[in-house]
Amino acid sequence: MERRSGDHGHIPVLLDRCVELLKPALTRHSSSGEGALLVDATLGAGGHAEGFLTELPGLRLIGLDRDPDALWIAGERLSRFADRVTLVRTRYDGIATALSETDWRTGKADGMLFDLGVSSMQLDRTERGFSYATDAPLDMRMDPDAELTAADVVNTYDQKSLTRLLREFGDERFAGRIAAALVRRRTRQPFRTTGELVELLYQAIPAPARRTGGHPAKRTFQALRIAVNGELDSLRAALPAALSALAPGGRIAVMAYQSLEDRIVKSAFAAATASRTPPGLPVELPGHGPEFVALTRGAERATPEEIERNPRSAPVRLRALEKVGAAR
Repeated sequence: MERRSGDHGHIPVLLDRCVELLKPALTRHSSSGEGALLVDATLGAGGHAEGFLTELPGLRLIGLDRDPDALWIAGERLSRFADRVTLVRTRYDGIATALSETDWRTGKADGMLFDLGVSSMQLDRTERGFSYATDAPLDMRMDPDAELTAADVVNTYDQKSLTRLLREFGDERFAGRIAAALVRRRTRQPFRTTGELVELLYQAIPAPARRTGGHPAKRTFQALRIAVNGELDSLRAALPAALSALAPGGRIAVMAYQSLEDRIVKSAFAAATASRTPPGLPVELPGHGPEFVALTRGAERATPEEIERNPRSAPVRLRALEKVGAAR
């Protein structure tokens, strides 16, 4: 199936592979996807949703996103599928509520898709403050109605909290040094823009370290974005909700782009595919077998060809499961 970037200039990451993994669960009732439901828990600009809806002309889709701009853009992009699409403004840990509030007859999904992290659409909207490449307000909220901003974090968190945040969420080895510099600088003038923060990071990180490992602001911006949006807590809550909401025979695919997210996904999937028979027993107890089976061997990565075509796919780790049981 040929893929294109669409009207919004973004190529969905690993779209062909996601369709390949989820399609068997979405076509159990009909080759067109009739009678099946896919939940796109991270709708973004709607690239993955568009691919699935085009491939399966009978498929129903519920798209979730906390960002009203994303919902508007995706709504425009998916307008030709409007009779098969329901868009819901919520974080992805709101899956159960979203399903209960729609008119889907079973309350269970046949497929779940997560494309984690910040979307290309959000990065490209410089006024949102996600990117360290351009100067913008120090915001980073995926939900513009949320209270906490990145400026609030750097201007109000104490040095110990900033150090822990940068180390845990950004894997930043100069976390203590950066936190101390942030506290010193904000006593003279609060941080207001991404450019001011980037300037400080260049000063705080030693010159030899700035020449390796990518942009010196990369880890700090990641840590602030995760903290502002509660991404890891939301993911920890969303995965069990998604697994529970799958119908027997349903499938889930999750794409993570950094190790913190992938560790959470790996742990949740390992628990889901583990036997529930008490340890030490010589045989599997009836009804205590694994609730899910893995569809990928560990985490799959993008091919060199995919990375060349779509550089955003370089760090992706894709994992997928199928829920044990016959079709309903």
